[in-house]
This record gives sequence, structure tokens and C-alpha cells, in this order.
Amino acid sequence: MTHAHRSATPISTHDTTRIDDTRIKAVRPLITPALLQEWLPTPDAAQTLVETSRAAISRILHGQDDRLIVVVGPCSIHDHGQAMDYAHQLKVQADALADDLLVVMRVYFEKPRTTVGWKGYINDPHLDGSFAINEGLEMARELLLDVLALGLPVGTEFLDLLSPQFISDLVSWGAIGARTTESQSHRQLASGLSCPVGFKNGTDGGVKVASDAIQAASAAHAFMGMTKMGQAAIFETRGNNDCHVILRGGKQPNYSAADVDATCAVLKAAGLREQVMIDVSHANSSKQHQRQITVADDVAQQIAAGDIRITGLMIESHLQEGRQDIVAGQPLTPGVSVTDACISLAQTVPLLESLAAAVRTRRALR
Repeated sequence: MTHAHRSATPISTHDTTRIDDTRIKAVRPLITPALLQEWLPTPDAAQTLVETSRAAISRILHGQDDRLIVVVGPCSIHDHGQAMDYAHQLKVQADALADDLLVVMRVYFEKPRTTVGWKGYINDPHLDGSFAINEGLEMARELLLDVLALGLPVGTEFLDLLSPQFISDLVSWGAIGARTTESQSHRQLASGLSCPVGFKNGTDGGVKVASDAIQAASAAHAFMGMTKMGQAAIFETRGNNDCHVILRGGKQPNYSAADVDATCAVLKAAGLREQVMIDVSHANSSKQHQRQITVADDVAQQIAAGDIRITGLMIESHLQEGRQDIVAGQPLTPGVSVTDACISLAQTVPLLESLAAAVRTRRALR
């Protein structure tokens, strides 16, 4: 019996406090995406940059552009000024190497945690457990607009299922992390995102889960979500044909030529494009940030040897190398990551130049 036919039943309010929301401590109002976009609208120049950079990434993924996508930047954003300092310096390199590399700044606001910890700039922008999420959303959107104003496209990880409504219109490339690649909700989300999306292999190193995710995200889906006006709704997607695998290692690294071969065999068996993006950090660097340099050099050699299946690279890089803990009452060292350890920007520039040279060598072989 539908609600419309229940009019004979007296309307009453039932006390369900014994069984409903028994573990919810507080419920606070959340700004709507539409209001945030009204406060921080997207200028025409930013819209054009997002549109053209998404199209360029798509062309690389579909073999129509032989450049290499390089997603590079801090493990996570925790300070607007430092992020912009990094962006200004990265823009110089992006312009200089634009014939060979499509540089996308890594601007990550959400951090998946193995257990607990700081969950990122949106969830806790003041790094003090105040969880000023409305401020975090505004600060995140403002930073994206400022980076785009420099002419740099941005990439981010989509972790929370609601946050894309607030910022995804400004994102040129998105990632689904190793912990969420197997999540049906994130595969559905990717099927409706307007940007290309990379799925990381599972934390154990398994590639099949990412291959399955690409197939799922390329299909149409119907699921529940929130509109820009903050209204619950059913979304029906068209599917995303710009998805790809990101190799990030697992129980052991998986960036070698043999690993690329094995991954492409899995993709071929699934009827998918034989291509990979390689994350030189995380398990591929064995969580030793300086090993990113060694891994990137190995990947550059594969590219220079003519491997066209390697379409992208991810690098965790900050103004200064290393990492630091967030400690109450103690000031943070400027330019140093508060999550995973990064290489410095000074160490990053030679890597970018080496990758660009590898692309030129690969191009000359064709």
C-alpha cells in the first residue's frame, strides 16, 4: 500500500528515539552546493581551462595525444598560501614542458585513513578537531579557483560521496583510492563524474579490482544522491569512458615492465584499453619518499624504450621534502606535508625534465 492510499490512517508522531540515531552526537547544518557556487562562481576562463584539460586528458587516454599525464603535488593540502606557492612554481615547469607533459596539480582535500587521523582540509580545515566542514568546503573551492586562475588544471581524490557536488566542476582529473576502488558507490560516482577518473589497484596489489571498477564505471547506473540544491534525488548516469588503472603497488611494488605487461594482460582480457598510470609513491616507493625518484627514473626508461601503454605518472611532491605530525600547540614547519612524506619541489623539477625527455625519445621511435 503506497503512502497516497494511507489517508484513512490517523497521522501521528511516533517517538523512535530509543532506536533511531542512538550513536549520533550532533547534527549540524550543511551549506548547499548551489549556495557555495553562488558565493564562489566559476569564471569563464576557469571553465574553459577545465573543459580543455579534461578533453586533452581524454585524448591521451584514447591514444590521440602522445604526451604523458603527470599528476604532481602535495600528498594533501593543509595551507592555502603554501599550496599557491607550490602552484606558482609548478606552473613555470608545466609551461616549459607542455609539448611533452600534461601537468595536473595534485590538490587532495580528503584523506582516507587506515584507522583514524586527520581526514583532510574539507573535514577539518583548522587541523584542530573542530570539523568546520562548511568552512572547509568554502576554503577548498576557493583554492581550486585560485589554482585554475594560474592556468593549472587540478586533480583530486573523490572519497566522500557528497563533496563532489561542491567542487567537481573545477576538477580536470579524479582518482578513486585503493581503499574505495572496490566500493560500488564509488564506481557509480565515477560513472557520472564529468572528468576522467583513475582507479588505483587494491591495497594488496590486485589489479583485477581496478579492471572491474573501470568496467562498472563505464556503464550506466541509477543511485541515490544529493542535488546542487541539497535535495535528495535519484541520479541516472551515462557511464564514463575515460577511466583507467593506476598502479600504486601493494604487498610489493608493481611499476616494473613486467608489472605493466601483467596489468595490460588483465585489461586486454576484460576488453579494456591496455594502458596504465603509475603512482611512484605509496607501496611503489615502499613508503620511502625519496625512492619516488628511483621509481620515476625506472618508469622514464620504460617510456623512452617506446612503451606507449604508460599514459601517466603520479608524484607526491611539496615545497620541502619529508613529513611532520600535527601536534596541538606546536607550529608546523612551512611547506612540509602533514600526511605522507613527499619529495621537495627542487627534487621534482629534474624528474619532470627527465620524463619529458623520455616522451620525446618515445615519440622519435614511432
